[in-house]
Amino acid sequence: MGYLFVTTLLWAFSFSLIGVYLAGQVDAWFSVLIRVALATLVFLPFLNLSTIPKAIIAKLMLIGAIQLGAMYSFYYHSFLYLSVPEVLLFTVMTPLYIALLNDVIERRFNPQYLLVALLAIIGAVAIRYQGVDANFVTGLLLVQAANVCFATGQVTYKRLMTGSELPQRTVFGWFFVGALIVATVCFALFGDTNKLPTTSSQWGILIYLGTVASGFGYFAWNKGATLVNVGALAVMNNLLIPAGILVNVVIWNREADLIKLSVGGAIIVSALLLNQYLNRNAINKA
Repeated sequence: MGYLFVTTLLWAFSFSLIGVYLAGQVDAWFSVLIRVALATLVFLPFLNLSTIPKAIIAKLMLIGAIQLGAMYSFYYHSFLYLSVPEVLLFTVMTPLYIALLNDVIERRFNPQYLLVALLAIIGAVAIRYQGVDANFVTGLLLVQAANVCFATGQVTYKRLMTGSELPQRTVFGWFFVGALIVATVCFALFGDTNKLPTTSSQWGILIYLGTVASGFGYFAWNKGATLVNVGALAVMNNLLIPAGILVNVVIWNREADLIKLSVGGAIIVSALLLNQYLNRNAINKA
């Protein structure tokens, strides 16, 4: 759980950095490419080419292509249509996707995970509910596509690496290689070279997002995902929402309802505690 909490605090800054300094100013495809490329460089020195089965390499690349490459492509473009708090709000469906995808894979229905995911969604919606009109449809669809990609990557990585004896730092570079292939193709096809970074702040933010938020962040998050159950993973996804909005309010002085933020955050934490309680009871009864 510690890995997930640390990464949540780390990623809380990423939403505002993208929304304030990059969205609409730097080509989104280029931002994705640089971020993924830098993250790949961080893990290249740790790659062990001789002892990793080719099947594992192929699966890790596919997971990275979906969870990071495709997800970033949708996610970065959503900031062109939505404000930072709106992007955060529209991520509330990720826990539900995680719970339902896990059940589909296991061909069963687990009401506990669905209950916890729905409670987390209620908490997130309580933070900043707004009526969604036609102007938000494109942004909403982009965020939901990103959510599905992010949820798919988390569930499949957890299933692939849980119980594996392979040191995760020696294989995680392949995750980024898969994402890099997607990012490179997308930039080559759709990138706008007239909208490259022009200031030291933009370059500095891209370097931070690539090496720290992506490089360390995704490794820590996916490693943490292998150490918790699916219900806890679903709830931790929505802790990003109050954390991201709080950072946006405190540092960039964006308007937000602090009462709703507190109430929604409390509901999300309650969902996490409920999941832990139900999980302990299930273990004790077994």
